[in-house]
Amino acid sequence: METAAAPAPAAGERDPGGHGCLAVRTSLPRCSLGAGGSSSSLAGSSDEASCGSPRWIGRGLSCVCIKRKGAYERICMNLTPVQEERLQRLKHRMKVYFDPSRRDHQEALKALWHATYPDQELEGLISEQWKDMGWQGRDPSTDFRGAGFISLENLLFFAKTFSASFQRLLKKQCGNRATWEYPFAVAGVNITFMIMQMLDLQSTKPRTFVRAIFIQMLSEDEWAFDLLYCVAFVVMDKQWLEKNASYMDFNEVLKSTRTQLERELMLDDVMRIEDMPSYSLLC
Repeated sequence: METAAAPAPAAGERDPGGHGCLAVRTSLPRCSLGAGGSSSSLAGSSDEASCGSPRWIGRGLSCVCIKRKGAYERICMNLTPVQEERLQRLKHRMKVYFDPSRRDHQEALKALWHATYPDQELEGLISEQWKDMGWQGRDPSTDFRGAGFISLENLLFFAKTFSASFQRLLKKQCGNRATWEYPFAVAGVNITFMIMQMLDLQSTKPRTFVRAIFIQMLSEDEWAFDLLYCVAFVVMDKQWLEKNASYMDFNEVLKSTRTQLERELMLDDVMRIEDMPSYSLLC
């Protein structure tokens, strides 16, 4: 399995971007389309054709139309200063490659070890011990190529914030497991990369509703990406068990995990990561 941040606040400690038009589900003022398919000054034939359809993508429209509870609604919104700042910080995190020569990256790797095995001394940043966590070799730094430093931050956030779930998945404690199990840490790097692709945050314009919804969630919590990662991990493991999967099925399980996440993010009553049905799997 293959898997891509400047230093962000320490993972596991939740502290306190371009204009665009987002599909959001809030109490913001809306201009609903009338029965005749037109609204005040915002309606137009080209807009009407795109209502309830992803055909608006890439057209640079000032408004996005979605279908909600049997009626078409138009929601127009520019990024707020908070959203803009948090989105740019997240994008910055996503661009940082893991550098084994950087002291802060070394310390983050050590922190992950101590959060994972608090009673076991680490012999070194290159050690056979790392294989126990599910890295492919003695040097975990070689497994960060696809997702970068943020994937380490995600693992550390998971280990510190939901330690019981983290340990349960690490130790494969639930269900009838396959003889050839997925390697835990490398799977985590792949999950980070999958979420980065799903949210499409590096594009200059919003191209999917899921991306737009997620950016709105950044208004509620700057750590929405890290929380989504934790949800994704437990969803992946659940689907792994349900499919009786083994190592060769990992990509298929990862695809179905993405589908499940997208479906939950699009639910009408999901305004925060904590509102996602699968968030209840975390403990």
